[in-house]
Amino acid sequence: MINLATILDETAATYPDETAIVFRDFRFNYATVNAMANQVANGLVKAGIKPGDHVALSCPNVPYFPVVYYGILKAGAVFVPLNVLLREREIEYHLKDSESVAYIAFEGTEELPLAGLAHSAFNKVDSCKDFWLIPTMPGGDSPIEGVPSFGELTGEHPPTFDTVQRGADDTCLIIYTSGTTGQPKGAELTHSNMMMNLLVNERMLSCGPGDVNTGILPLFHSFGISGMNVAIKTGAAVVLLPRFDAEAVLTMLQDEGITLFAGVPTMYWDLLNYPKLQDFDLEKIKSTLRIGISGGAAMPVEVMKQFEEVFGTPILEGYGLSETSPTASFNREDKPRKVGSIGLPVWGVDMMIVDDDMKEQPIGEKGEIVIRGHNVMKGYFNRPEANEEAFRGGWFHSGDVGFKDEDGYFFIVDRTKDMVIRGGFNVYPRELEEILITHPAISLAAVIGVPHEELGEDVKAYVILKDGQSATPDELRAWGKEQFAAYKYPRSVEIVDALPMGPTGKILKTELRKMATESAAK
Repeated sequence: MINLATILDETAATYPDETAIVFRDFRFNYATVNAMANQVANGLVKAGIKPGDHVALSCPNVPYFPVVYYGILKAGAVFVPLNVLLREREIEYHLKDSESVAYIAFEGTEELPLAGLAHSAFNKVDSCKDFWLIPTMPGGDSPIEGVPSFGELTGEHPPTFDTVQRGADDTCLIIYTSGTTGQPKGAELTHSNMMMNLLVNERMLSCGPGDVNTGILPLFHSFGISGMNVAIKTGAAVVLLPRFDAEAVLTMLQDEGITLFAGVPTMYWDLLNYPKLQDFDLEKIKSTLRIGISGGAAMPVEVMKQFEEVFGTPILEGYGLSETSPTASFNREDKPRKVGSIGLPVWGVDMMIVDDDMKEQPIGEKGEIVIRGHNVMKGYFNRPEANEEAFRGGWFHSGDVGFKDEDGYFFIVDRTKDMVIRGGFNVYPRELEEILITHPAISLAAVIGVPHEELGEDVKAYVILKDGQSATPDELRAWGKEQFAAYKYPRSVEIVDALPMGPTGKILKTELRKMATESAAK
């Protein structure tokens, strides 16, 4: 029997007075966070929530998130985190698809009016019976008349609760994929999946009391949840930030004594390119920041080198997906690091490079990355056909193209869906992006395929220029022609002020393709 929420029980018992959550001027110790989560669990049980029931949450990175998350798990229910940027139609879809019986939502702000969207979506889902709203102000009333508040859920319930034990293969959470190839699918991760991945990450990061971790990745994302679980399990503190902002993060690094920074590559890029970076005490930041972790997308080598030079902190790049709990491979502190690599498979996990017929590829040859091990989900919720496709040959198919070197280190080339096929030749956007940002005028680049009448697809690059630098599309196209084979170089270059990014900071190539289509139509 097992329940992931026991990590909070045990840490609260061992380190009750240690700081668990930091949010603005608030400091919550482990005893307080555990007591609040216990009240949530008591409230859910009183409302009729049973072990195995699915309970959804829409909430940004504020202290309510960990309290509700662990409270749901303590009650033996399945946690369903929803992206806070979803619109009413999308919330309705997720509630129905996940078969959630209860829903908790944060009130939100003027820019992000979650309460109204959540309430409207809830009213359209007959199977979802209970709904509570978390007011922006602690202890406040529900922002919608007639809708119970979070305070009514927790009520006067005792701050103690006997965490419900579950089976190792019972579902712990259902986390939705991005839906870039159709409607989002819910990956079912078991208590065993999450606990094993947590223990592996804990061992690799050597995290513990006294460490201060960043909570800037959205907690509704697998990368964010994973980082929080490691901190809670080891007695570290988590400093929460509702939305990534370079100035706010630099202030956090400087004033909170951050020791472990986890982010996606564009976050590292944003910090490096913040106009007033030199106004911060970089030496003070260097004195506490001991490690940077990058995941969620491929880290450009040039960005990694620049960050390490400025902040004096090694970045360890890893790889994983929502479907793999999420960590599958990592560059570990106890092994040689290879810049540009996603590292070695973590303990208990196998990875292999295969062709379309599931034949393992030779060293250095490109193919799809497939994965098996304790970290792989039990499947997509209510998606038998998708599961059959995802688990071909007994391995989970990642959809990522990569290769393995002679030392067993893996390298990502690109997503299979992002690969451009130009006149029968495979073009991997990441390869081009890595070279483009070495141009003295280019700060960031994203490459996509665009329709072409004769060739099927052609190559287009969107670039952001460095402050104070200038270049024309023709100049950049000519430079690219010198750098790449004739079939690879971008025939079209567009200079932009910003690139579309998702909530985790990942560049949204689907949006770039839409931009390219609209531009072509004009």
